[in-house]
Parts: sequence; structure tokens; C-alpha cells
Amino acid sequence: MPEQPREPERAIAGTGMGGAMDLAASEATTLERPPGGPEGKPRSLWSDAWRDLRRNPVFLLSALVICFLVLIAIRPSLITSGNPLTCDLARAQDGSAPGHPFGFDGQGCDVYTRTVYGARASVTVGVCATLGVALFGSVLGGLAGYYGGAGDAVLSRATDVFFAIPVVLGGLVLLSVVPSSTVWPVVGFIVLLGWPQIARIARGSVITAKQLDYVQAARALGASNSRILLRHITPNAVAPVIVVATIALGTYIALEATLSYLGVGLKPPSVSWGIDISAASPYVRNAPHALLWPAGALAITVLAFIMLGDAVRDALDPKLR
Repeated sequence: MPEQPREPERAIAGTGMGGAMDLAASEATTLERPPGGPEGKPRSLWSDAWRDLRRNPVFLLSALVICFLVLIAIRPSLITSGNPLTCDLARAQDGSAPGHPFGFDGQGCDVYTRTVYGARASVTVGVCATLGVALFGSVLGGLAGYYGGAGDAVLSRATDVFFAIPVVLGGLVLLSVVPSSTVWPVVGFIVLLGWPQIARIARGSVITAKQLDYVQAARALGASNSRILLRHITPNAVAPVIVVATIALGTYIALEATLSYLGVGLKPPSVSWGIDISAASPYVRNAPHALLWPAGALAITVLAFIMLGDAVRDALDPKLR
């Protein structure tokens, strides 16, 4: 039988160096993974945001400062062995001395010890108030935005009423009748006046998310309202709430110091930066150190939380990339 013609073999030798390079390039393309996680899957919003945050020096610096503040708020004895309530009038308004690097205030109390212990009240108020505002405002705003109707209208009018109340004036009126000297009346006041902002943001995010295709598909497949809210809408609508709450945390710390400075927030014998700033104001010319150290600690704390919020906002907002 006549021999059948054979197809030409694709040998590397027949193509020379160029063929070998093409083959190596094709193998590298085959082995190359698509952008994403270790298994070639596309990254989610949260993993992508975490990757950006780890590369952001502003986030790393602010997170380091905040971790240090939280540590000394939990265990102030780690960096000081003094008692913030132990005072010696004979050393009132004295400057720096061995073992007392920040000097003494008008009552003879160690400014360094009181500055360290003052972080506990500020961090506690900021964290607890932020959690309360975020939870309360997110639940109300999310439900109103999802269901709409009369509840949405009532919530909108209620937020307008609360937005019209001046925060400092409201604190002077409400907290002046509270005899307690703990942080909880201040936390409750901040939650009472702070939830409308989070509620509006959560409402807008939920209204936007419930109109997306994947939510409509889940509803068409018969998913319940609770499942749609928890599994589909909440993970995609919570990012703006986290951003605003993180930035607001620093504002709440400054608000606590302001109310304590005015005498309606924390009250002695509680230790607070606002109390120390208020007590040091009358003799700032004779002993400026008693004012500068707690004021500086307050400014650094507020700045650290605001910088953290800005970094989180930049990482979670795709429009800024």
C-alpha cells in the first residue's frame, strides 16, 4: 500500500532558538496564576483592603499608637508605679524631678501618672460609644432602608430632630443632672446623639445594595428577608459604617474631654485628660507643664484615631483607588 503522508512534526530543533523561547513562554503562561489569592481566586473587598492597609505607613503608625494606648489603658501599671490620686501639696506646681518626668500639678499630683491613667477613661468612652452608636444606628438605618414605608419616614424625621440638637449644649443640659462620676453616662449621651449619622449612612448603603442584581436574584429564588439582610446586604453595606465609626471614635474622645473640661462629663475622683486640663488652666503661666502633657496626649490620641479612619476609608472606598 502506498505510504500515507505524515503531518510535519513540531520539533524544537526545526524552529531553532526562537521556537525554544516560544515554548518556554507558553509554559510560563500556563503555570502563571491569575491575579488574586494563593489559589488563583479573585480577592474580596476585605482582603484587598487589608493588603492595602498593610502597605500604608499612615495606618501602621496610627495602629501602633492606638495599640500602645489600649495597652496602657488596660494595664497602666506597666509603665508607671504611682497612684494618680496620691498628691503632695508641698510639691504643687513643681517642675520635672527624678521619678516625676512631667512634674506636678496644682494639687501636687504626679502629672505623668495622671496622664497615663487618663488614657483609660478616654479609650473606654471612645470605644464603648463607637460600638453603641454603630450597632444602634446600623440596625435602625438598615431596617428602615430595607423595608421603607412609614418606618423609614419616621426615622428620617427623627434624625432631623437629633441633628438639630447642639452636641455640647445637649451635654450641658443632660449630664448636669446626672450625679454619677463614671464613664457610662457620657457613653449613653454620645450614643443618644451620635446614632443618627450612622443610621443615615447605613440606610443609604442598604438602599443601594438591595437594588443590585445578586439581591434581586436571591429574592427571586425565594430567600427570606432575614437571609437577604444577613447574607447578602450586610457584608456589602457595612464598609461605609466602619469608615465613619472609625473616624468618629476620635471625635468622641475629644467630646468626652470637652464635657469633662466643662464639668459635666467625668467628675473627680475620676482621672481624665479633660479634668486635668480644666484644673491646670487657671495657673497655666506658672506651671504650663500641667496643661501641656494631658493636652498633648489628648491631641495625639484623637489624631491617631482620625488617621486610622482616613486609612480605612482609602482602603475600603474603591472610588479612591
